Amino acid sequence: MIPWFNRMAIQLKNQKEIAALREAGRLVAQAFAQLEAAIRPGVKLRDLDSLTADFLLRRGAKPLYQGYRGRPPTRPPFPGVICASINDEVCHGLPNGRALRDGDIVGIDIGLSLNGYCGDACVTYRVGRIKPEAQKLLDVTQECLRRGIEAAQPGRRLTDIGAAIQDYAESMGFSVVREWGGHGLGRSLHEDPSVPHIGPAGKGPKLRPGMVFTIEPMINAGQAEWKLLDDGWTVVTTDGKLSAQFEHTIAITDHGPEILSLP
Repeated sequence: MIPWFNRMAIQLKNQKEIAALREAGRLVAQAFAQLEAAIRPGVKLRDLDSLTADFLLRRGAKPLYQGYRGRPPTRPPFPGVICASINDEVCHGLPNGRALRDGDIVGIDIGLSLNGYCGDACVTYRVGRIKPEAQKLLDVTQECLRRGIEAAQPGRRLTDIGAAIQDYAESMGFSVVREWGGHGLGRSLHEDPSVPHIGPAGKGPKLRPGMVFTIEPMINAGQAEWKLLDDGWTVVTTDGKLSAQFEHTIAITDHGPEILSLP
């Protein structure tokens, strides 16, 4: 069997393409900035979805998730502009009529296309006052993302990123969701490489300037196992414990990783 990392067709981006991806990523960050003030107890997920949809429309961007089917293509099209995952929902939560409650955490994932180039990021927010264990999960997940980005140095191997994430998460008593990872980004939402959030280190292609991909660790308070709900999209922890996710899009440069999804 050919190793998964030898089957990749990674497209290196030139400076003009990276500049366009930076603009798309900046708009994602700006969408989060206007969304953050609306996240509070009592707000409905569909209202957050509408707020984001209106913002993207005003800025001339196309939402990427709405109508997306992914794999397998037989599953129902995704109904919203954002993914909104509450508490034990790992990812791909539906932005429906549910209302946020004090003490919740909610992961918001936004993907868009601007002038033909994609932007993608995720932030997990506190809703009101959360418990200390929930805050610790958020802190650890953010640090996992930071360490994963720091490991993405030119000349290192792709799985060094996941090893850095896994080592830290497990040292803090948390687990890493293994089957969902980052992905290349360009004119398409999902390109090579697939970016694992676990080790071992030292495997996969060397990181080269011009690579653009997301790093988006999903960290669970309990076990790493998950299940898919009957809606065909929502992924939840099997033990019902909290899950959090933070995501950035980065470009590998001669001088190290550059975060493209910043304001």
